[in-house]
Amino acid sequence: MKRENYISWDAYFMGLAVLSAQRSKDPSSQVGACIVNEKHKILAMGYNGTPTGISDEQMPWERTGSFLESKYAYVCHAELNAILNATANIEGSTLYTTLFPCNECAKAIIQKGIKKVIYKEDKYAEADSVKVSKKLLTMCHIAYEMYEPEGKSITLEI
Repeated sequence: MKRENYISWDAYFMGLAVLSAQRSKDPSSQVGACIVNEKHKILAMGYNGTPTGISDEQMPWERTGSFLESKYAYVCHAELNAILNATANIEGSTLYTTLFPCNECAKAIIQKGIKKVIYKEDKYAEADSVKVSKKLLTMCHIAYEMYEPEGKSITLEI
């Protein structure tokens, strides 16, 4: 008889996105993403951080101040990093992300043919970038839905 209390595919992939977020050096927002195909195969992972080749110590991690002196001009979002990290075709895939994607990531999602976004949090729902993102995704018939937690807690000791 098979074990009955295993986690769902959604919990598994969202858990990987949450775990991936732990690689982020951003002191205020740790975001992770996982892209999977219709056969439940992982195609790519990503987290928010500096572009390849830039030391984390060189980054301005501030959220305030001028654009040139804040993190917003420099950080690559988790969703974009996952898309750029993909080594296989991600068309028709599902993107799991810990935070609803911004409009810039939505454009990359659309251009790469991702068909569904499952997100854990939408804490910036009132931000213009997220409002535009939802509009873009809807116009392109890309489904998005909030992840429904299963109420399980898994502790990793690494």
